[in-house]
Parts: sequence; C-alpha cells; structure tokens
Amino acid sequence: MKIGGDTPALVTGAASGLGEAVARALAAKGAKVTVLDRDAARGAEVAAEIGGLFHETDVTSEESVLAAIAAGEAAHGTARIVVNCAGIAPAAKVAGSKGAHDMALFETVIAVNLVGTMRVMSHAAQAMREAAPLDDDGCRGVVVNTASIAAFEGQMGQSAYAASKGGVAALTLPAARDLIRDGIRVCAIAPGIFGTPMLRGLPQEVQDSLAQQVPFPVRLGEPSEFAALVCFIAETGYMNGEVIRLDGALRMGVR
Repeated sequence: MKIGGDTPALVTGAASGLGEAVARALAAKGAKVTVLDRDAARGAEVAAEIGGLFHETDVTSEESVLAAIAAGEAAHGTARIVVNCAGIAPAAKVAGSKGAHDMALFETVIAVNLVGTMRVMSHAAQAMREAAPLDDDGCRGVVVNTASIAAFEGQMGQSAYAASKGGVAALTLPAARDLIRDGIRVCAIAPGIFGTPMLRGLPQEVQDSLAQQVPFPVRLGEPSEFAALVCFIAETGYMNGEVIRLDGALRMGVR
C-alpha cells in the first residue's frame, strides 16, 4: 500500500511527541491526516501546519471517538491508515509507603492506553472494511498501535502502564486475525526511550543518564524514527500481526 492521496490517515495523540511525528511524516508523503488529541490549541496548530484536520478527541469516550472518525471521513474519506499514539504513563507502586495502588488511577491508565486503543481501532476498522481494496492483495488499510518495551520489562512503579501496554501487545495478533477477511492489517510498535517533549523537559543530566542505558546507538530515540517505522509498516504489505521493538537493544532493569 503506497502512502499518498488515496490513503487518508487518522492519528491519535497527534498534538505532540510520537503522534505528531507520525502525522507529519504521513502528510509529507501526501496523506490527508486527521489529528486527534485532547490538546485543542496544539492539535489545531499541528493540523494547520500539515494541511490536515483537527478534531478534539477523548479516546475514553465512545461518542468522542465516533465523532472524530466521522469528521475525518467527511473531510478526507475513509481512513486507510490508523495510528494509535494517545497514552498516559503515571507512576505508582502496587503497594508501599504511600499505600496500595490507587485503583482509580490504574483503571484510568487501562482506559486510555488499552481500551482507548481498542475503541479507535475497532470503529475505524468497521468503517475501513466497507471501502474498496487499495492493491492487488485486497488490502483496505492498516492499523498501527503503540505498545512499549514496558510491556515486556516493566520497571518499578510501572504496573499500570506495563499492564496497559502488555494488553496492546497481546491484542495485536488476534486483532490481525479478526480482520484478515476484511483486508485490514494490524501491527504494533514497542518503543524504548524516546526524546518526546515530556522527556526532553527533564534536566539534561537525567536525559543523559537515560541515554546511557541504551546499548546502541547510545542515545534517545527520535520521534522521526518511530514515524519512519509506521510508514514502513503501512507500505510493507506482508507485515501483519507483529509487535516490533524499537529500542536500540535496550532491556530495562528493575528501575
């Protein structure tokens, strides 16, 4: 599937970080992009800069997601590339000096990172399956979800985050299998430590310390590298049902 004018895209969490990089990369290849995010000011800014559409979206809300998908379809046509980057990562231990893990916080992380991913994927795929095939393989589109290496090596304080991203990783193959007859591929990327705005806001010595943990290259990942992998997945028709680590060979320790 070649990315271009015939492959409208929908990207969640696209107002910053990995999502913004993906939206910009897809737009640079000619795709019309619908930018979904809760940050209305920054989201509208990104959409304007790439010639796309912004729709303020809360992935924990069925109504909000359905409205966003409908708005994107009205403006650009059925989304053929769907990328889920919306996510949160609060830290809390299972139990400790501050007490037991806040269950409301745990549920919120699962609701945003896992249920939100499923909600967007499911509704977008439902619309996608009615569209015409794009190539000789009969591909109608592709969904790329964002897991994390925390899904496999969650650190102290990452129980909620690791559980949510582990769910995204585990969801990949059955989702791909569910959609094979509809010609829709599903993959996930499990990124390591990336230089997103949130991380770049940390003191330089903290950033340097994190970078030193990466075997090679010894640096933080660039959001543009994540975006490049999304584009590769979209354009490589034989890639399906796979969770791909993008982490410089990093295997995280206890903390």
